[in-house]
Amino acid sequence: MMIDIHSHVLPGVDDGAADLDDALALLAMAADSGVDTVVTTPHCNIPDEYENYVCPELDALWRALGREARRAGIPVRLCRGMEAFATEDLPDLLQRGQIWTLNGTAYFLTEFAFGEDPAFCFDVMRRCTELGFRPVIAHPERYLFVQEEPAIAYEWCIHGYALQLNKGSLLGKFGRPAQVAAELLVDHGLAACVASDAHSPVQRTTHMEEIRRYLTDRWGGDYARLLLEENPSRILAGRDLLGYEPIPVV
Repeated sequence: MMIDIHSHVLPGVDDGAADLDDALALLAMAADSGVDTVVTTPHCNIPDEYENYVCPELDALWRALGREARRAGIPVRLCRGMEAFATEDLPDLLQRGQIWTLNGTAYFLTEFAFGEDPAFCFDVMRRCTELGFRPVIAHPERYLFVQEEPAIAYEWCIHGYALQLNKGSLLGKFGRPAQVAAELLVDHGLAACVASDAHSPVQRTTHMEEIRRYLTDRWGGDYARLLLEENPSRILAGRDLLGYEPIPVV
């Protein structure tokens, strides 16, 4: 069974699920497609847009979603997480417990501005790791600087940062440059996992069967299981990841 570590199913807090009905539809769709664990990762730490720091209200909302999913008979396990926007103070926010890590482990999901300076990304991630946290970088294939210089992704990988690809990128939903970059990362053994980054029951959904078939057909069943089951499971357990020997990108 698959594990989806990146989804915007927590209702009414960001640009994902608008309400409880949307959230339950997304969870049902995930279950129907072979997903048994969904990590709720609302956007957080985006200045003047989505802050969503840890608070009693957010915790209560997460618990309520779990109760409603059980009441609706949707067979998925929910785990906590956030998609933390990388800012200068991200290491401090993590250390103060203001951001949910992935299932309470040292792993945390983070994203950058699409046109960010790669040197800034390296500096923030370095400071996070020095505090004992383990970055999972959301959709690296969508960043302009990775598309232009994919060797950056290789450097991230050898520094121990996990790279989470979006299913939509591999399926061509975010344009050809993102698809090419995503395929290159898988080809070079740089991808740690693939997730939905779901936002809606209509577009960017939680349905994962298509990406399982695509990965299996192109790279084989073992690689598909690594990206959709084994490594996501290890992230949620706080364990070291598995993977193929990274191949330098030239």
